[in-house]
Amino acid sequence: MRKFLSLLMIFSLIGVQTAGAYGNKGHRVVAEIADRHLTAQARKRIQEILGDQSLAEVAFWADEMKSNPDKYWRAANVFHYINVPPGGTFEGSVRNPKGDMLSAYEDFEATLKSKTSTRAEKEHALKFLVHIVGDMHQPMHFGHRKDQGGNRTKVMWFDEITNLHAVWDSNLVEQENLSFTEMANFLDKASPEEIIEYQKAKPIDWVHEGLVLRDMAYDIGDRSFSWDYIYKNRPVIREQLRKGGVRLAGVLNEIFAE
Repeated sequence: MRKFLSLLMIFSLIGVQTAGAYGNKGHRVVAEIADRHLTAQARKRIQEILGDQSLAEVAFWADEMKSNPDKYWRAANVFHYINVPPGGTFEGSVRNPKGDMLSAYEDFEATLKSKTSTRAEKEHALKFLVHIVGDMHQPMHFGHRKDQGGNRTKVMWFDEITNLHAVWDSNLVEQENLSFTEMANFLDKASPEEIIEYQKAKPIDWVHEGLVLRDMAYDIGDRSFSWDYIYKNRPVIREQLRKGGVRLAGVLNEIFAE
C-alpha cells in the first residue's frame, strides 16, 4: 500500500507521455507477417496501388499523419479506437456517431472493393486499413473512455514513468529487443490449421476478443510493472501480432481476389 501511494505521489508531480497505436515496430510486424501470406493476385494489386512501398513501410502512416494540420486528420482520430465502458458489451454500448475503428475498417474495405474508387482513394484506404487491423489487435484500443484507452492510467515500467496504453503499444514489443523483421520471423509460425482458424474470425469477432484482453490488461495491481508483467503478457502480445498479420493477409487476399 505504501508503495502504491508513493507511486501516486510521483505520478501527480510528473507528466506522462501519451500513445496512439502500436508503436511503429508493432504495426510493421503485423504488416510484415501479412505480406508473407499474400496471394500472387493480392500482391500484384497492392503493388499497383502502393508502387514500390511495402505494407510494412505504410503500416504506421495513419499515426504519422496525425500531425497533419488538415481538419480531416483531427476528425480521423476516432478511427483508431472503440470505447466500451467497464463491464459493458460492444453491442450494448453507444457508438461514436463520428465513427470508430470498426466503422472505419468497413468504410475503407468498401473503398478498396469499389470498382469506381480512384487509385488515390484506394491508396488512402489501403494504408489506413493496414493500420487499423493492427490497432484492432492491440487490447487498449478498446479501452475505457474515462482514461482515453489507458493513456491517462499512469504506471511504472521498471524505473520509467509511462502509461498503460504505451506499455501495450511499445514497451512489451520493444522489450523483445528485435527488429520488426526478426520479430516477424519468430512469430510467423502458425500452422495451416491455425491460419484457417484465425482468418475465419470476422472483425466483430476481433472486437469481442479485444474486449476480453482489454479487461485483463487493466489488471494493473500496484501499477509497478517489471518482469512479472512481461511474463504474464508477452504471450498475449505475441499472439495478437501473429493473429493481426495473418488476418490482415486474409482480408487483403479476399479484397483483391477478383
